[in-house]
Order: sequence, then structure tokens, then C-alpha cells
Amino acid sequence: MTLASLSSTPTTLVGRLTGLRVPPVVILSFLIVTLAIAWSLAPGLFTGYDPVNGTPAQKLLGPSAAHWFGTDHLGRDLYARVVYGTASSVASALIAVVIGVVAGGIIGLLAGFFGGWVDTVFARLVDVLLAIPKFLLAVIVVTAIGFDTTNAAIATGVSAVALFARVMRSEVIKTRQATFVESSFLLGGSRWHILWRHVLPNASRSVLPLAVLQFGDSILVIASLAFLGYGDPPPASDWGLLISIGKDYLKWPWLVYAPALVTIATVLSVNRISRWLRKTD
Repeated sequence: MTLASLSSTPTTLVGRLTGLRVPPVVILSFLIVTLAIAWSLAPGLFTGYDPVNGTPAQKLLGPSAAHWFGTDHLGRDLYARVVYGTASSVASALIAVVIGVVAGGIIGLLAGFFGGWVDTVFARLVDVLLAIPKFLLAVIVVTAIGFDTTNAAIATGVSAVALFARVMRSEVIKTRQATFVESSFLLGGSRWHILWRHVLPNASRSVLPLAVLQFGDSILVIASLAFLGYGDPPPASDWGLLISIGKDYLKWPWLVYAPALVTIATVLSVNRISRWLRKTD
């Protein structure tokens, strides 16, 4: 593969997305999310600095060509710490989304399809979860099971169960009343066959945009929990923890601005992709 072909690859990708009538803002959002995922998968390809050990003589240096985001109070390269902290933030958000989708999807699927007392029991459970503010519920759960990033992800996922359950239930009820589902009943299809073969695939289409949106929201919630000290302790480099450490050094604002801007850019990009998926659907 020649150098010219390598340099033309990003242009070709953008051209294909443009051909699909993807708005430029959505293309930019995809690029930002792709970069965040690449940071989480192979952080060593993007920085040669150690995120844990620094050089005390180089502490609190401003952003420069040598240190893009500056250095912290221990002389560690802040860009390296942000890059290496991406893996924890992204993985935790994925865990939270999987918990919310699986648990909430099953609850909504069963409640919407079977109705009756099944719907009543699950509806009361969802009402209890919705009665507690989402962030407060996450704090309660992480306090009960322990302080670390994985537990913060579990807590965030539990707080999202009610949202997925309500969306799935409403979609299942609409799908259950469709003509092709009634025809399948008349042809002698079993309830479980119809549930898994017809209702679930059609009802789950609306869950994808919600899952993408929840991914961004989970990043924000987990970062907030880490900011409050409910995540992994130092020398971890979760984005929320970096912001929490940086707030104690207000004379050196890049310690807060750099991880905060990365977090905001990632969350806004994910939200924009979710809105585009919803409109496309």
C-alpha cells in the first residue's frame, strides 16, 4: 500500500459518509468517538509518556508541543493520563449500557408481551426505580457494593434499567398489535416463538438509539461518580478523577479544562450520533 493510498483513506471514508447524506456534524462526531475508542484500545500508539510516573522538575508546565495538555502537580504528562484514562471510562460506560439494555429489555419485553399480572409487577418495579433520581440511585448502589470504577459502572447500569424497560414495553405493545403478529397467532405459532421471532426483532429497533444515548450519559455519570471519589483511587486516570484532582490547582486551569473538554466532546458526539440514528430510523 502506497503513501498516497494511505493519505486518501480518510478522504474516501468521509466521501462515503457524505454520499450517505450524513451531516458533517455527525461525521465529526463519528471521528471523535472513533478516536476515543482508539485511545481506549491502544493508548500506547498515541503517547509515549508514562501516565503514572512523572518528572517532578517538569511539574505544572503549560500546554506545549512537548506536552499537549501540560503536566500535573507530579510532572506527569496530562495528555497521556487522559488517553490512558479513556479505557476505563469507555469500558465502564459499555458495562453500564449492557446492564441497562439486557435487564431493562427483558423486563419491558415480558411486561409488554404477556401483560396482566406480569405487567403489573414489573410496572411497579419500574415505578420504584423511576421514583429515585438516577444519580442518587447510582450513588446508593455504588456505596452498597464498594468504591471502584467497575462498581460505578454497575450502579450506572442499574439506574438505567427503568428507562430501557419503559421504552421496550411501549414498543412491544405496539408490535404485539401489528397484523403480522396476529397472523402468526392464527397460524398456530407459540407465544415464545412469536416473542423471539417477531416481537423482539421489531421492538428492539428503537433501543439502539437509546443505547447510544445512554452510552454518552453513562460516561458522564461515571465521571461524576469518580469526581466525588466513588471510582478508582489515584494513580488511576479516570476522566472524572482527573477533573477532581485538577480543581485543587486553580492557578493551572489546564488540569481541569483538558479532561473536561475531552469528556464534553465525547458525550456531545455520542448524543449527536444518537439523534441522527433516531431520525434515520
